[in-house]
Amino acid sequence: QVHLVESGGGSVHPGGSLKLSCQVSGDFSNSLAMAWYRRAPGKQREVVAVVTPSETTYYPTAVKGRFTISRDNLNKMVYLQMNSLKSEDTAVYYCAAGRAIPPSDYWGQGTQVTVSS
Repeated sequence: QVHLVESGGGSVHPGGSLKLSCQVSGDFSNSLAMAWYRRAPGKQREVVAVVTPSETTYYPTAVKGRFTISRDNLNKMVYLQMNSLKSEDTAVYYCAAGRAIPPSDYWGQGTQVTVSS
């Protein structure tokens, strides 16, 4: 079993930055892919960043160039640096882990990100 706990959410103005963290515990393996998803009010959950075991990264067009995912296997952490935030980035952000790409076997509880003026 893998346990994920997100932190770092909050409220920022448009154009601002936030860094989300995901602490991984349990049966974590460096062979797991890691990802960040988000669910905005009234919308379906969508993936916003993926990092593979070999540290290849994937981003959808909506966040490419603004978001950066990284992983620290030694400390069992995954990060999401979010820059140039927009109001449409407002959502609950979830950390996920698993074998598939994007992964979806294990989930955190989510952290709220609100972007408003």
